[in-house]
Amino acid sequence: RQALIDRDIDYILSQAIEQEDAGADILDVNVGIPDIDEPSMMQDVVTRLQSICALPLQIDTSNARALEAALRRYNGKPLINSVNASPESIEKIMPVVAKYGGVLVGLCLNENGIPDSADGRIKAANTIFEAAERYGISRRDIVIDALALTISSDPSSALTALDTGKRISSSGGRTILGV
Repeated sequence: RQALIDRDIDYILSQAIEQEDAGADILDVNVGIPDIDEPSMMQDVVTRLQSICALPLQIDTSNARALEAALRRYNGKPLINSVNASPESIEKIMPVVAKYGGVLVGLCLNENGIPDSADGRIKAANTIFEAAERYGISRRDIVIDALALTISSDPSSALTALDTGKRISSSGGRTILGV
């Protein structure tokens, strides 16, 4: 089993070097695969990535223990992917971010899924901003993803995402868009 883990880490490290050489600006680190000790693996990967790569890391996990393991070892201010407006997500992720710091990606969705309208997504973003304030996380450390959906599934989805992003930006928020 350890040989498989070592092989996986070696693969991750080789990909990091390849992506850095190709001009990447940041590395997304996600080690969540079935039947893995995600906190241990995240700790090992973050530690080893920082020893061979100069790029900043985006810690990508919904596992609060894995997030904490990564943040305890991270040198600098990471991007953390992600939290959403559901109470469960907020209660799991925000205390860890409040303790260790970082820039948090907030997804415009809640326990009911992704709202169809910009108004619904703005409401989700505001829930994230309000929760961050309660946890002492600065608004400047929140980056909202308006969530781009495929146009083939909903022709108005691109306009909804763009409208959401524009409205968040115009109110002083920061935005990101994963595509």
